[in-house]
Amino acid sequence: MHHSSRLTGFLSAFLLAGAHTALADVTLPALITDNMVLQQKSEVALWGWAAPGEAVTVTAGWAKKPVQATADAQGNWLVRVPTTKAGGPYTLTVQGNNKLTVSNVLLGEVWLCSGQSNMAFPVAKGVSKWMTGVLNEAEVVPKATKPNIRMFTVAQRVSDEPQRDVQGSWVVCSPQTVGNFSAVAYFFGQEVQEKTGVPVGLIHSSWGGTPAESWTRREVLEQNPTLLPILSRYADGLTQRPAYETALAAWKLEKERNPQTTQPKPSEPLSATSNKSPAKLYNGMIRGLEPYTLRGTIWYQGESNAERAYQYRTLFPAMIASWRQAWQQPDMPFYFVQITPHKGQNPEIREAQLLSWQTVPHTGMVVTTDVGDSLDIHPRNKQAVGHRLALWALRNEYGEKKLVTSGPIYKALKIDKNTARLSFDYAEGLKAEGGALREFTVAGADGVFHPAQAAIEGNTVVVSSAQVLQPVAVRFGWRKSPMPNLFNAAGLPASPFRTDTWPTPTQDKK
Repeated sequence: MHHSSRLTGFLSAFLLAGAHTALADVTLPALITDNMVLQQKSEVALWGWAAPGEAVTVTAGWAKKPVQATADAQGNWLVRVPTTKAGGPYTLTVQGNNKLTVSNVLLGEVWLCSGQSNMAFPVAKGVSKWMTGVLNEAEVVPKATKPNIRMFTVAQRVSDEPQRDVQGSWVVCSPQTVGNFSAVAYFFGQEVQEKTGVPVGLIHSSWGGTPAESWTRREVLEQNPTLLPILSRYADGLTQRPAYETALAAWKLEKERNPQTTQPKPSEPLSATSNKSPAKLYNGMIRGLEPYTLRGTIWYQGESNAERAYQYRTLFPAMIASWRQAWQQPDMPFYFVQITPHKGQNPEIREAQLLSWQTVPHTGMVVTTDVGDSLDIHPRNKQAVGHRLALWALRNEYGEKKLVTSGPIYKALKIDKNTARLSFDYAEGLKAEGGALREFTVAGADGVFHPAQAAIEGNTVVVSSAQVLQPVAVRFGWRKSPMPNLFNAAGLPASPFRTDTWPTPTQDKK
């Protein structure tokens, strides 16, 4: 009895000492681990946690001298370490009460890659039905021995509160690992890496079927009257939950009794644990990445906001601005993909994305009307998408000024009697691929659109219809699954557009 109580006392003292040491130990976020890529030629943020008041020394293999910090009252510490030009591998040590070593660190270019399932879509066929693999998977995978490309995939997490860390690890690109990489991010990174010759780090944080508000800070939604309905809808959903559960149980019972019932299934309101609820993915999957120094962001999302496309005109720019603010990088490049033609996607979501590009500085948009699949919302040609995103980065960040980054973009309309002449930006070498120009419609003052004849004249397109004697408006590719064929000499497709601002179906959807 006496012996065992002495042992218990010794054990508890030992455990207490262990707990105390653990509290004082320096720890690092998931991003700051072996195989990471840090942004070259900048001041990179390195941070972690320690005991309040603990001195922390960071020694970087490329730096002339160590950098020091003291943990604040909450145990947070942060240093900014100057980085030299691309290179490595280097070692990083963090010394406090204990010593941590981070190995195989490269200096290069770091990009955040986010959005929904078309960003998540992996290079190889996966376990889920929608993971059908990229078109040329059999060719791509064996050639993926690329130790200078690293990818960090953020574990999916819904969170009520902003999290200080994420889960994930840096993976070196090889034929064994590339299959799980985001295909769009990989093809983008591969091209940037090849053309610049420097290492590329890709931080991939995405989740299929999620709206942009899930990725947006709650304060941003609270501060914008146009976005407040998003929060009210969520709050209403929480109060409607019990009634929904009751109605669903009744519906299931009825379905069992009478399989032929025409009674519709009750529609589910948002729940507190849903990945579609506002701010929850920002909290769980973006906040913990800040303030890791980035070169820029690529983004592929919008499908889940199509039914409120008009609101997306406000939401998307607000989200971009909030990320830039969080990273304290006001000019951070933000390149995104316009939604691909699909039977479930309205033309207004593409217009909202086009307007975002035209109004938000340091952004670029990739048009995908030629690489879609009207029946599959996950088209397999991700190489074209990654390549077109890379064009923006290569031209704007990496000095390849001769590259053309976009297909034709509508600029102005000129009416001459019964014809309408359209002019475009990015209009050098306009051409119709595979036959006469398609997808142009024209309307008179009555607002009724008719299919139009369209012809290229120099760097303009002339449009007319026998049914419209006095045209006032032209639309192009203005339907769910258009198949337009207007390109420029760079082989890039024109964005769908309309010249009018007549009310559209999603204008009143909040």
